Amino acid sequence: MNTTQHVEPSGDALDLAVAGEQDSTPDVVDGVARAKLYGEPLFQLPTDLYIPPDALEVFLEAFEGPLDLLLYLIRKQNFNILDIPMAQVTRQYLDYVEQIRKHNLELAAEYLLMAAMLIEIKSRMLLPVKKSETGEEVADPRAELVRRLLEYEQIKLAAFQLDTLPQVGRDFVRTQIFIEQSIITRWPEVNVVDLQSAWADVLKRAKLTQHHKISREELSVREHMSAILRRLQSAKFVEFAELFDPSRGVPVVVVNFIALLELAKETLIEITQGEAFAPIYVRLAYSPN
Repeated sequence: MNTTQHVEPSGDALDLAVAGEQDSTPDVVDGVARAKLYGEPLFQLPTDLYIPPDALEVFLEAFEGPLDLLLYLIRKQNFNILDIPMAQVTRQYLDYVEQIRKHNLELAAEYLLMAAMLIEIKSRMLLPVKKSETGEEVADPRAELVRRLLEYEQIKLAAFQLDTLPQVGRDFVRTQIFIEQSIITRWPEVNVVDLQSAWADVLKRAKLTQHHKISREELSVREHMSAILRRLQSAKFVEFAELFDPSRGVPVVVVNFIALLELAKETLIEITQGEAFAPIYVRLAYSPN
C-alpha cells in the first residue's frame, strides 16, 4: 500500500524536526524587515500576536511508503546499502515515525510495521553469530531488507525514466487538421452518369405534379334543334340512331336527344314506328297548307 507523507526540502531538516521546536525565523527578511504583511515590511512583531499550535507545520518530502523513506535515509547519508548501520538508520526512522504518529495515526501504522522489522534486525545483529548445523554461517539478518531495497530502487528508477519520456504520443496525440487553401475556384467535376441521374430525378418529380384542367363545353339545345330540322329537310324519313354521333361524346348525344324531344313537343317533327321492335323513324311534321 502506497501512502504519502511530506519530508523537508533540506537534507538536515529531518533531524531539526525531531530535535524539537526551535525558532528559525530570521530577525531580518530580505535584509530589511522581519517579515512582510500584505507586501509591506514588518520591522517588529506585534506583542499580542497569537499563533495557534497547528499553524506552523514542517512540510516534508513525499514518500510512497516505508521502503521509500528507508531508502531516502540511506541514500541521503551515503550509507552503503550492503552494509547498513542499523542503529543509526533505525533511530532516524523511528524519529520520523514519531512525527507522523502525532498527526496521522492511521498512516503511522504502516510505517510501524517496518520499524518493528528494523528493531528485529538490530536485535539479531546484537546476538552472537551462530553457525548452522551444517557448519555454514547464518545469513546476514539485513540480507532480505537489502534485497527489497534494491528491487524498490530499481523500480523507482524505471518509473522516473518513464516519467521523463515525452507525453506526446504516450498520454495524448496531437490533432492535425489540413486545410487546403487555393485562390482559383475549383468546381466539382460532373460526368454523364451524374447528369442522367439528375434528369431522371427531375422527370420523376414532374410526374408527381401533373395538372388536369376541366373545361365547360358550351352546348346549345337550339342549335341542335336547327341541325335536326336541316337534316330532316333533306330526307323524308331518318332513322332515329342516325340523328346521333357517338364519337362526339356523351354530353353532345344528351343535348341532341333533348333537342329531339323539344322538337317533338312543339310538333315540328313526328316519331313513328311501323310495328313492335321495328326501327324508329323521325320525319318532319305534316302541316296542311
